[in-house]
Amino acid sequence: MKKVFKIREPISKEMEVFEEKFSNLMLTKVPLLNRITHYIIKRKGKQMRPMLIFLCSKLLSGGKVNEKVFRGASVIELIHTATLIHDDVVDDSNRRRGFFSINAIWKNKIAVLVGDFLLSKGMLLCIENKDYDLLEIISESVRNMSEGELLQIEKAKNLDIQEDIYFEIITKKTASLISSCCKIAACGVGSSKKEQKLIGDLGNSIGIAFQIKDDLFDYGRKKIGKPRGIDIKEKKLTLPLIYSINNSDRSKKRWLINSIKKHSNDKKVVKEIINYVKETGGLEYAIEKMNLFHKSAIKILEKFPKSKYSDALKEMIDYVIERDN
Repeated sequence: MKKVFKIREPISKEMEVFEEKFSNLMLTKVPLLNRITHYIIKRKGKQMRPMLIFLCSKLLSGGKVNEKVFRGASVIELIHTATLIHDDVVDDSNRRRGFFSINAIWKNKIAVLVGDFLLSKGMLLCIENKDYDLLEIISESVRNMSEGELLQIEKAKNLDIQEDIYFEIITKKTASLISSCCKIAACGVGSSKKEQKLIGDLGNSIGIAFQIKDDLFDYGRKKIGKPRGIDIKEKKLTLPLIYSINNSDRSKKRWLINSIKKHSNDKKVVKEIINYVKETGGLEYAIEKMNLFHKSAIKILEKFPKSKYSDALKEMIDYVIERDN
């Protein structure tokens, strides 16, 4: 957590203001909804996405932040929270960040409706303030996330994901929202289209590195918020597994695919798959790819003027691949 505090330091005042604005934004005339949104706010995560928006906006503007940037941060947090709630319903997950998920406490119907409320709240915030450029960015991101999730579900049926499809999925599913954070920051401070594109590319590289790191957690020993082997159990083909499948002989490949298809709930089989992926260099390959996107993000960041904001962004990019959760 020390790293997070260091990243947050140049934007600590903005984050305090943001948290107050966000809490007020969540207030409604429906008591049940207020209880649920209060529960969400009290159990918020590290808020890396709003932090990314404020750091990028200050990087591009020489330290300035305006109301449009605050609205952009609120929209991103609303959309991100909505997608997490919907994901927990789809995955039938009862825990989120060590706490009970919304669907575990209030059941699926209410969880879906709360997610819908947050999505609409984000869209209306843009419309009410005529932030149509922000609305376009976030709508495109929601579309990409939905397409990525559906593509992953489709491919998981036959376990036929190749590396290029994998990168298409994680670019849509994970990187698109992080890229949107950067683009929203640029829009908020009136940056040129060229700068918007460049900083969007920065977010895309961060997002891909972030997702590969998440893939690696499936093979780790530390307690990181999701059980070890959960991706295998859910038949998700992550980069280490894709590499091992593609670099196995016919019999081993058949064993791997058959084990995932038919025995993914067997803890012994999952452990055997994890060990095989490690033995065949799947983790090393994924780490190598993650480091490439990390370097890509650093290279893009170096194109912007050096400041305490660029230093904090460098810390954030490093944190993405060093984190334990």
